[in-house]
Amino acid sequence: MKILSLELSNFRNYKHAAVDFADGLNVLCGKNASGKTNMLESIYLCSIFKSPRTAADKEMVLLGEKCANIRLVLQKQFRKHIINLQIDEKGKKKVFVDNIPLNRAGELFGVLGVVFFSPDEMKLVKEAPQERRRFMDVGLSQQQRGYFYSLQRYNKTLKQKNNLLKEWRGNKNIDDMLDVWDAGLAKEGAVIIKKRLEYVVTLNDSAKKFHTAISSEKEDLCLSYESAFDFSADMNLEDIEARLFEKITKSREKDKELGYSTVGPHRDDLKIEINGKDSRKFASQGQQRTVALALKLGEVLIYKNEIGEPPVLLLDDVLSELDITRQNLLLKMTDGFQTILTCTEFLLDGAKNKITINEGQIIKF
Repeated sequence: MKILSLELSNFRNYKHAAVDFADGLNVLCGKNASGKTNMLESIYLCSIFKSPRTAADKEMVLLGEKCANIRLVLQKQFRKHIINLQIDEKGKKKVFVDNIPLNRAGELFGVLGVVFFSPDEMKLVKEAPQERRRFMDVGLSQQQRGYFYSLQRYNKTLKQKNNLLKEWRGNKNIDDMLDVWDAGLAKEGAVIIKKRLEYVVTLNDSAKKFHTAISSEKEDLCLSYESAFDFSADMNLEDIEARLFEKITKSREKDKELGYSTVGPHRDDLKIEINGKDSRKFASQGQQRTVALALKLGEVLIYKNEIGEPPVLLLDDVLSELDITRQNLLLKMTDGFQTILTCTEFLLDGAKNKITINEGQIIKF
């Protein structure tokens, strides 16, 4: 999988820009705030349908303009696709693939696979569990559209149940109503837990290899899925659903008292250990960076093995935090698939395509 070209109109600080990308390593060079990250954001948007930076989509429209447009052409193993994405001044998005409008965000998953890494991704390691859940959910959704739909249904049911829990007092039928929501949560939650468990087992193997190399074989990485209950990847879906339903119903009185649901995959976490210690508590800044990068590279490898071709790797300002040895090692690890990397200057070998950006303008190819 590779991106052939990208055209931006009224997107962020770009009035208009058009670039072609090559196989292998593509480097976007420029000063800070020149628009390098904006270009990566536009690519990510064409894959995930969400920005990795903001929840306010209208911020991506150039100030004073009514609409932003992105046109991305990609080549997959068997065919070429054209993605057109539009954002109006109110933040409403529309997307077309090969000129066919998509009615649901989930339909975009699987068209363009990307893995995005930026300095902000270090929050994967030490910040709230929701960051690590999001990491698992994005990786799985890109590989399995059915997972995304299960996640959507689960979150919708969870929201409905929580709304009921906030205003249940005086409702004599509360338990009957909760029975319906709990059955739905157990059904979709079991799918989510089962897929996450399997994903973490595979990710542990792939990320460990990259982490060992990046840390110069000084550290051992271990990943595991952390839940309040004893689930394992070899359990079948029916057993997980039955056990989850039992745990959800047992927590009902507690949930009614608190006003929200306390049991389910929305409370789970990815446990990350370095040399046997919980990195969420003890990892240094350098260790956080190494772990986050290893997780992202592991995600690339899993995608390639699952789909049959690698995703596009987007690396935003990652070299500035690595010494020369690790910079070269990282670029060696990305050999064999398309990488788009941003930096203020690039002095290494290996770039197949170097693009200079200045204040939303493409200066040199």
